[in-house]
This record gives sequence, structure tokens and C-alpha cells, in this order.
Amino acid sequence: FTWQVMAPLMNKIRCGHTSVRASKGYEAWSAGKRLPSFPLLLRIWNDSMIVTGNLNKNDSLIKKGMLITSINGKTTKELLADMMGHLTTDSHADNINYIRLSSNFPYFHRNIYGLSDNYEVIYKDSSGLEKKSHVPLFKIPDSTWRSKARVGKALKKAPKLSRREKMEKIRSLKTDSTGQLAIMTINSFLKGHLRGFFRRSFHDLKKNQVSNLIIDLRINGGGRISTSTLLARYISRKHFRLADSAYTATQSLRPYSRYIKGGVINDIAIYFISSRKKDGYRHMYQMEKKKIRPKQNRHYDHRVFILTNGPTFSASTLFCNIVKGQPGILLAGEETGGGWYGNNGILIPDITLPETKIRVRLPLFRIVQYNHVPKTSNGIIPDIKISPSYEALMKGVDRKIETVKQMIYAELKEKNQIPIRN
Repeated sequence: FTWQVMAPLMNKIRCGHTSVRASKGYEAWSAGKRLPSFPLLLRIWNDSMIVTGNLNKNDSLIKKGMLITSINGKTTKELLADMMGHLTTDSHADNINYIRLSSNFPYFHRNIYGLSDNYEVIYKDSSGLEKKSHVPLFKIPDSTWRSKARVGKALKKAPKLSRREKMEKIRSLKTDSTGQLAIMTINSFLKGHLRGFFRRSFHDLKKNQVSNLIIDLRINGGGRISTSTLLARYISRKHFRLADSAYTATQSLRPYSRYIKGGVINDIAIYFISSRKKDGYRHMYQMEKKKIRPKQNRHYDHRVFILTNGPTFSASTLFCNIVKGQPGILLAGEETGGGWYGNNGILIPDITLPETKIRVRLPLFRIVQYNHVPKTSNGIIPDIKISPSYEALMKGVDRKIETVKQMIYAELKEKNQIPIRN
């Protein structure tokens, strides 16, 4: 019901924050289990599917790097179009779903198509010849499925990360050997004590006169708008607003409050953070009208490259829209998964369906971007497009960041600021 009924319905809404997930009971049952699945791990972009691994360790026929052209009679194009119809997205900004499918193709294939004892796979070998193979279902005996207790015990034995290591998984700042390039990675706007991190980082950048900054938002799915706005203040060259409009069509979640997590609390929040206007909607005045000025202290005036990708979403997309097109700021990489025109969010409670206990996310506010583009079906398009490549994938090279670094190094060399390499 989750995947055959609710997931296609959520896709039609074209809102990345409106999604469905299984019941708590199912998640508890499946925790720690290795369920049977399609055996091949795949990296996907556009209409290409490249093998990155095989769960059947004894299958030596289909290897890493091979191009898959068909599975069970469906061509790659047909297969991806069908699977995309079961995944949520902002409008038609499908770039995020290539990443989702690549992260766990067996999981999505099992839930959308079910299981087969054998899969007919057509692929191209190293010489470019198209061949056919039947690959068996990946499965392991029930006796080897780990119970929740064993999973918990295994997790306790895992080495504990220090506080610093935990923080660096969320955000970090590293300067290269030239002293002229720093890379700031921000994987979330929700955690990581970012206010203090920004303050210290931009103080150091100014003190050390670092002339090039790369801000990596490629896996930043969003978080607090106030935090992404703070980052914009450190690099924006002009005053800005957060949204042209931010409103909700509902005054209250009644009579369905009992099915919605925090139903009454959300009613109270809507009342206090928005006010009713002549159009009948409740608007958030602070987001629509307040002009926000750039930071004066520790403001970064030099060149900035912002790396984007499909998972660049929600609050990180709002940030990208604010700074895009400003002097000395360039977006590089791929189209964002978050919509360029706007998105839904602010308050996003879960609805629990009464019979199946399936949970559906319900964003309550509509946000139209500040100085928005005409209503399109795209995410934010980068100024410098850097697409995935087969060669980079095979070599394990981060093509996006390396491309931007080489651009910067080439300009430093022209200015006789030749980078020092270790």
C-alpha cells in the first residue's frame, strides 16, 4: 500500500517535503534485517546505470563499471521513468532522485517491483558488446538475520567518535597549502552549532586573507531557515528578503488533529507566526517584508564558489537563490533538488493514517522564493555545470570539487601565486 498506492500519489503532488514512509511497526520489524533484494548496486544519472557493486559475492560475471541497459525486459529509460514516478520531488527537479536511487537501488527496486528468483539483465562488457545474464535474487538464511538486540550490541562496540569528529561530519573548514583557498563543508543547517562555527570560520578567513572560498552544500538537505540565512549574511553583497510570499491556506488542522503529530501545537504555532491577510491566507510577515542586511563584521568579500547537487534541498536552496547572480559568487555542480520557484515547508508534521499506520509528511506553508524566477519545473541551475562522468566514477575522483579547484589554481598561477603542492 505504501509503495503501490501512496508513493505514486505523493509523486503527483510534486512537493519534495510531502512524502510517505512505513509504519513504526514495520520499521521496528525490519530493523537489523538483511531483506532479499535485487543484487546489483548501481550509480545512476540521466539514462545511464553503472554497476558499482554486486551483493552476490560469488557472481563474477557482472562487474563494477559495466553499463546496464535492461532489467527484466525494461530498458534503462523505461525503468527509471517508472521508478521516478514513485519518488517525491519539488516540481520536476528529478536530480535528487538519481542520488536516492544510486544510494540503494536494491531497496527501491524491491519495493516498487517486488522480488524475482532470477533477474534478466542486459549489460555491456568492457569491449562494449551487449550481453545477457540471469542473476539470482540476493538473499540470506533467516538464521543470519540479526535481531534488534544483536544490532544494538554491535553498535555499542563501534568506536565512539569524539565531539570534534561528530561536528566535522556536519561541518568543517579546511585551507589548502597555498593559503588562498578554503573549503567549507556544510552538510546540514539543523545541527553542528553552526552560529559559532560561522563566526570562527569567517574570522579566520578574514584574518588569513583567504581569497577563494568553496562552500560545499551537495548533501545539505536543509534545516533551519534562520541558519541558512545567517550564512547568506556572511557572503551576500546586498540586502535581501527571504521570500516574496510565505503563507498557509489553513487556519486549523481540526477535525483531523488526532491523526497529525503535534496537531494542537501546530495550530498554536500557525496562529503566532502568521496573520490573516485580505486574500484569506495566513502570511508570515517576517519572511515576506523584512529586509536583511549583510554582516558588517567578518563579512567575506572575496570570491565564492557554491557546490550544489540533487540533495541540495529546502533551506540550502533558499540560500542558493539569495546569493545566485551576485558579483563574485558562482554556483557550480548540478541542478538542486529543491525547487527554484519555491517549496513547501516551515511546519512539517506527520499524518498517521488510521488503518495502516503509514506516515505521510504534511508541509503547512507555501514559500515562493525572493525575487523568484518565473514558475518553472526546475531546481536552481548552476552557473558552472559539472556533470558526473564515467571516468571520474571509476577512479573515485570528486570531479566537481577538483574542477573548481583547478579553475582557481589556474588563476592563481596567472597571478604568479603558484600553489604549493605537498
